[in-house]
Amino acid sequence: MSFSDLGLLPELLRAIATQGYTQPTPIQQKAIPLVLAGRDLLASAQTGTGKTASFTLPVLHRLAGQKRPGKRQVSALVLTPTRELAAQVGDNIAAYAQFLPLRSHVIFGGVGQQPQIDAIKPGLDILVATPGRLLDLQQQGHLDLSRVETLVLDEADRMLDMGFIHDIKRVLKLLPAKRQNLLFSATFSDDIQVLAKQLLDDPAMVEVAPRNTTAERVDQAVYRVDRDKKRELLAHLIQTHGWFQVLVFTRTKHGANRLAEQLNKQDISAMAIHGNKSQGARTRALSAFKSAELQVLVATDIAARGLDINELPYVVNFDLPNVAEDYVHRIGRTGRAGSAGEAVSLVCVDEHQLLRNIERLIKSSLPSHVEPGFEPDPTAKPQPIENGRRSDRRPPRRNGNREGGQGERRRSRR
Repeated sequence: MSFSDLGLLPELLRAIATQGYTQPTPIQQKAIPLVLAGRDLLASAQTGTGKTASFTLPVLHRLAGQKRPGKRQVSALVLTPTRELAAQVGDNIAAYAQFLPLRSHVIFGGVGQQPQIDAIKPGLDILVATPGRLLDLQQQGHLDLSRVETLVLDEADRMLDMGFIHDIKRVLKLLPAKRQNLLFSATFSDDIQVLAKQLLDDPAMVEVAPRNTTAERVDQAVYRVDRDKKRELLAHLIQTHGWFQVLVFTRTKHGANRLAEQLNKQDISAMAIHGNKSQGARTRALSAFKSAELQVLVATDIAARGLDINELPYVVNFDLPNVAEDYVHRIGRTGRAGSAGEAVSLVCVDEHQLLRNIERLIKSSLPSHVEPGFEPDPTAKPQPIENGRRSDRRPPRRNGNREGGQGERRRSRR
C-alpha cells in the first residue's frame, strides 16, 4: 500500500515525499481512513510506529478541503502532556502542511505568554497545546474554542498519569458538543477505557501491537549489581563497549543530576533533563544528544516522554520504573523504524519485585548477567525504594505556569 492509496490530497503526498516516506506504517494504514471518514477513534501503538502522522495527515486533509469565510478559527485542537511532545507534533504538522494554506501554532507553559498571544491573534486553523497554558490563554480571552471540529488527545495515558484529568474535563466544556474525537494512548488501561467511554462516540478501535509488549528488535538484558555499584557498572559498560547516544532513565530528578555529574567526572559526556531544568538547558541537552555531541542523556520518565530520537541505539534503566508499563515505554525508544536496539537494566536487590512485575507484564523472563568485578553481595537486604513518581509530576500552578518546566519552545509555522 502507498500513501496515494489512502486518498490523501496531492499537496499532502508531496509533503510526505519530501520527508522521505514511501509507505504508510500499519497504524497509518488503519487509522487514516477512519479519521478521513469522520469516525471517533481509540488507538494504541508503540512509540516509533508513525502515530503522529496517523492523525495529522487526515486532519490536514479534511481542513484543507473546507472553505471558512472570515477570520481563521481553531478547527483542530491537539492536546499533549508535555512541551517536548507538543513541539514534536507541531513540527510534524508544519512539515506535512507546508504546501497547504493552513496555519498552526504550539503553546505551552514555562515560557512567556506574549509571543504565543501574538501568534494566536491573527487566527489559527490548528492548535497544539498543553492543557494548562491552553486554559490560561482561554480564560484571558485570547482563545476561542467554540469552532473546534476535531479534538486529539495524544498520549492520553500519560496525561492521566500526570494528573491532567481535571484540566481535560475543563477543556471539554469549552468545545462544541458535536465534534470528532481521536484518543491515542500507549496502553488501553482501565483509566483510558473509562475516559474513552466518556469522550468517544461509537469509536473505531485500532491496536497495531499487542498490549504491553516490547519491541521485537530490542535486545533486552538485566545486570545484577549492588545499589552502590550501579554508577561504576554503567560507566564500565559504556566505556568497555564503546556505547554512544545512551538514554539513561533514573527514578528521580536528583538522581538524574547526580548521575550526570558523576559520569562527567569519568570523562563520559552527560547531561540531565527533567522538570526542574530550564527550557534552555533542556533544549541544549536534547540538541547535543541528537547531534551525537553528547554521549549520555539522563532523564526521568516524564521528561523523556515525547522525545523523538531517530535510531537511538541504547536505553539503560539505571533505576527500574515503579510501574511496569513504564518499562515498555522506556525501551520502546530504541529498536524503532526497523533499527535494532539494546535495552539494559541495572537491578539491585531493592528492585527484584519490580523486575518480577515487568517480566509478568511482558510475559517473558529477561536474560540476567553478572559482570565480573561487579558481583552483587548475596547477603544484601532490600531497602524501601524512593518513589520519584510524585516528585516528577506537575507542580501546583504558579504564576500561570502549569506545565512544570517541561518541554521546549516551538514557533508557529511560517
